[in-house]
Amino acid sequence: MPYMHFWNGGGWFFPPIFFIMIVIGLVVCLFFLFGRKKLSDPESPLDILKRRYAKGEITRDEFQRMKEDIGK
Repeated sequence: MPYMHFWNGGGWFFPPIFFIMIVIGLVVCLFFLFGRKKLSDPESPLDILKRRYAKGEITRDEFQRMKEDIGK
């Protein structure tokens, strides 16, 4: 059968495509493993302050004073 050659190694077409798919897959995996932290914006000082206030680590007065200190 003529189409069996494609499934028995793909001739000249399948190996390069397979190799490219493997390389792209590896790049995507590495990006998600090591690059995810770089995608998110760093937390601003005001965000950190709001989070600490929401957790109860600082009081309202401390929050207001620190907020004025950072200039927001």
